[in-house]
Amino acid sequence: MTRRFALCADDYGLSRGVCDGILELLRARRISAVSALTNMPRWCELAGALPGFEADVGLHFNLTLGRPLGAMPRFAPGGVFPSLPSVVRAALFRRLPLDEIRAELDRQLDAFEAAIARAPDFVDGHQHVQTLPGVRGALLEALTARGLAGKCWLRDSGDSAGRILARRQEAAKALVVSGLSFGFGAAARRAGFATNDGFAGFSDFDAGRDHAARFASYLRAPGPAHLVMCHPGHADAELAAIDPVTTTREQELAFLLSPALDALLAESGLDLARLA
Repeated sequence: MTRRFALCADDYGLSRGVCDGILELLRARRISAVSALTNMPRWCELAGALPGFEADVGLHFNLTLGRPLGAMPRFAPGGVFPSLPSVVRAALFRRLPLDEIRAELDRQLDAFEAAIARAPDFVDGHQHVQTLPGVRGALLEALTARGLAGKCWLRDSGDSAGRILARRQEAAKALVVSGLSFGFGAAARRAGFATNDGFAGFSDFDAGRDHAARFASYLRAPGPAHLVMCHPGHADAELAAIDPVTTTREQELAFLLSPALDALLAESGLDLARLA
């Protein structure tokens, strides 16, 4: 029996080259989901290209890259988001200004709905911030207030230790994220939101490694609602100015457009599908 999994391209809106690459994959039906950074300058310009494809389109909630869409005097006093390590520390010590985070989440959701003319099919987070303690509560509260329980799914960035170790790909990073995400899926389901069950796609973004072999590891030990994240795109000067991940985006894009992906899916017995 052929099993199904979802493949989500993250970071739509990050740069023109990233968006163009993701659109190529959508036209070729090589991905089944796209998550969008609605606080980035390119979002309003390029959001209109997304509707009409057979893919879920969601919000890539962002607290660590670029600028917030509104004032956050305690969280981002200089008008620029803090680094991920500082956000994680504040979350673990219960020092996040959750009122500011909830307000920024609403702004990013509003920006999504204004550009797409509907609510997102799902919500995840840039660098997995959606699952952090405190942030997850603000997320569930905001989505419930909008009447989205039962209408959109949420990315659970955690997975079981057994599945992670079976993949043997960036296991340390995956285990840390799973630890930080502990309890997120259960809380989401209690609030009425579906989640993926199985998650992979962690990378060291080393351009010297074989991406086909790396991707094959993501398909090992799939969960019953397996989700794989990817970060494809064309590297351009705009991307290089804001993000260190450049060359591997080109490599991912080339692999996902190649016959090698078809061969790998046939071998693994997996087909692409939407989670919505």
